[in-house]
Amino acid sequence: MPITYEDFEKVEIRVGKIIKAEDFSKARKPAFKLWIDFGDLGVKKSSAQITKLYTKKDLINKSVLAVTNFSPRQIADFMSEVLVLGVVLDDGEVVLIQPDREVPLGKRIF
Repeated sequence: MPITYEDFEKVEIRVGKIIKAEDFSKARKPAFKLWIDFGDLGVKKSSAQITKLYTKKDLINKSVLAVTNFSPRQIADFMSEVLVLGVVLDDGEVVLIQPDREVPLGKRIF
């Protein structure tokens, strides 16, 4: 179903940098708890099912794109505030999307 440009403008996709990653043992599927720095927007939390392709060490200081204007979502005992974006492969694994060079944190994608 096609959307309008005005629909797209409502989605805030911003650049952030992962500053902390922890195992999320209470999640139904294997996941990490992520803390992502969005510059002036501050640090936001997210749950991400990316444990097969990434380690916690791999994720630290990685730039990512995330939807920052969804309502927070409770996942077990953790409040996920943003949705980290990735490409879903045929086997269900997710490859994170990131800018190809350093850009200021919190910048919006258009």
